[in-house]
Amino acid sequence: MKKYIFLAGFLFSYAGFSQSHQNVLKNLDTHAAHYADIALTIWDYAEMGYQEEKSSLLLQKTLEEQGFTIEKGVAGIPTAFVAEYNNGGPVVAILGEYDALPGLSQKAVSYKVSNDGRAGHACGHHLFGTASAAAAISLKEYLEKNKIKGTVRFYGCPAEEGGSGKVYMTRAGLFDDVDVALHWHAGDTNAADPRPALANKSAKFRFYGRSAHAAGAPQEGRSALDAAEAMNYMTNLMREHMDMSARIHYVITRGGEAPNVVPDFAEVYYYSRHPKRDEVIKLFDRIVNAAEGAALGTGTTMDYEMIGGTHDLLHLDGLQRRVHNNLVTIGGFTYNEEERAFANEIVATMNKPLDLRYAEGVSPYNVNAVAGGSTDVGDVSYAVPTAGLRTATWVPGTPAHSWQAVASGGTSIGTKGMMVAAKALTLTGMQLFDDPKIIDAAKKEFIQKRGKDFKYIPLLGDRDPALDYRN
Repeated sequence: MKKYIFLAGFLFSYAGFSQSHQNVLKNLDTHAAHYADIALTIWDYAEMGYQEEKSSLLLQKTLEEQGFTIEKGVAGIPTAFVAEYNNGGPVVAILGEYDALPGLSQKAVSYKVSNDGRAGHACGHHLFGTASAAAAISLKEYLEKNKIKGTVRFYGCPAEEGGSGKVYMTRAGLFDDVDVALHWHAGDTNAADPRPALANKSAKFRFYGRSAHAAGAPQEGRSALDAAEAMNYMTNLMREHMDMSARIHYVITRGGEAPNVVPDFAEVYYYSRHPKRDEVIKLFDRIVNAAEGAALGTGTTMDYEMIGGTHDLLHLDGLQRRVHNNLVTIGGFTYNEEERAFANEIVATMNKPLDLRYAEGVSPYNVNAVAGGSTDVGDVSYAVPTAGLRTATWVPGTPAHSWQAVASGGTSIGTKGMMVAAKALTLTGMQLFDDPKIIDAAKKEFIQKRGKDFKYIPLLGDRDPALDYRN
């Protein structure tokens, strides 16, 4: 059995940087192995949304040891926290995530291992939280050493995967005094273009029927599973008559226990998505109508629980181009011989060639990028000027939420890509603190794009955090 454990090595040139910026970025290189250890520890924990107790505590401990004050359990979420270094001046927030996905356990090997049912970091959030913490620590050190006024705030954001953790944090007003928020995400390329995100409303629909012997007395039963299937059938018929940019997906999470018992309970978990938040509301309402019709037609009853709801992503061109330029300045990283061998084995499982152009380099700025998913960063982006990037922490061509993504994230391909993100975030943050005019310009564009009279209304309503949604 092969297991790939690569040595982290960075050969970046910092020519053209100011001496103070060089010192900070070189210090990140010095601590790369330390941050890799943290990320891979969280990779091993692989805790799902709102269950990230060990992952959250490790990041809290890491930041507290570097002089950050910690506020735990914010927004009514035990695993959410805010870590702050307050030296007055503008407030720059850095977002960090650390939840894993269910059923995607995988070792750091180039072939699929048998799934033991555990969660796995198939979206790279172990890297996300760690790189963001590294950037926050580096910015604190920069402010201290250069006697610059500024406040660095790390937001420990749980349950991005369907739990909408940042929505509750936004709703609680935790971003109200922030000047700029920065984020990043794991990916298969280095890019900082204004790729949009789809607004999302998700819910669990629950049907209640009457159990009976399926052969001996079927007339006495009312099948909750029939209702769930009827709802799914009607929803699937909707696909012909909805906007082409909309998305609907579902899984039946409960469908009965035995074929010879008419199920008296069934549950189906739905996501609805659209590039515009107003349209996703309409789409979701149509799904609710289908559920109500299914219950009526099968003689059952129905209720539903909102699980998540996220806004689309509001991009600011000026701030986003700055992040892109900084990512280009930092650049990617060169695969060593072992990493290249691992990558070739990974792409072979997907029947793709290995193309390292935008792992070792940076993808061009693409104003026509297409939305491919949803993120609760969207809600933050409607509360405060926000910009982000993606770095190549997976073998190029790897889709998110795959075993290949979990595997890559457990090697130095993941941790090297993570450090690219940490540096790009740090460089952007230093520029914001160096020149408050950048913040002023971002705020001006933010008001223009969002609208002066905009009122934030969370798509998940006033419900409490769905802390048990992964149970």
